[in-house]
Amino acid sequence: MAVEGIQNICVVGAGNMGHQIALGAAISGFTVKCTDVKPEMLKKAEDFTNSYLAGRVAKGKMSEDQAKAARANITFTSDLKEAAGDADLVIEAILEILELKRKVFKQLDEICPPYTILASNSSFIVSSKFVDVTGRPDKVCNMHYFNPALVMKLVEVVQGPHTSDETVRKVMAVCKALDKVPVHLTKEVEGFLVNRVIRAITEEALWLYDMGVASTEDIDKALMYGLGHPMGAFRLMDLTGIDLSYIMGMEKYRETGDPRHKPSPAIVEKYVKGEYGEKTGKGWYDYTKK
Repeated sequence: MAVEGIQNICVVGAGNMGHQIALGAAISGFTVKCTDVKPEMLKKAEDFTNSYLAGRVAKGKMSEDQAKAARANITFTSDLKEAAGDADLVIEAILEILELKRKVFKQLDEICPPYTILASNSSFIVSSKFVDVTGRPDKVCNMHYFNPALVMKLVEVVQGPHTSDETVRKVMAVCKALDKVPVHLTKEVEGFLVNRVIRAITEEALWLYDMGVASTEDIDKALMYGLGHPMGAFRLMDLTGIDLSYIMGMEKYRETGDPRHKPSPAIVEKYVKGEYGEKTGKGWYDYTKK
């Protein structure tokens, strides 16, 4: 499914979300350049791409020709100018730190052609907070994927007061071409749709744990078998990264100064220990035996 005016996609950030977003676009037939300032992240992203495609072929989910075509569609580079210089759409997927995003969007605005759409995969920072560093406010929006990006269907497309209807139309069309299910937020709200609901559930789950009311395992069981959730709040944090929960909490606290927004003591303890969840082998649960 072609999208008018969109063929070359640049993904900035080769971490867990970034490299999956890039690979998904390559599989869907877009020409993709994935970039990161850290060579080791690019190496991991390229290794993942090769192993994922080989695995799909081995399982009969993809033909050899399809895998070869997808691999030919994606390249990896540490040179931002090389990656974004001819992009029709840029998807930023770096750390959830506002000043970093402002720096990157300023660079992208200087590098990219005037027609390039600049989208952020941020899970809670609205584009109004960095659009002023660009000279193309009508072409800036949020395009929020969910983890794991290759599997999860939903993408939240958030239209800021500066974002044109045409930009939204094109981004929604790209999502559909990627076999995603986009939802259109017609106004900005911190946390968007899903994370506002999840945050309320997670904060309550953490309070119950911090107060010694129940264990993480039993709270997760209650959410799964009482509310029908596919996984509990603690298991979900392990999947998305406890470090992300900490960073998001601290960013919110810095912004508001409200102590209620400080991360839970249990989150802080996990963050200090480096127990971020699946990616480190241990979080609320132990994954070292897998």
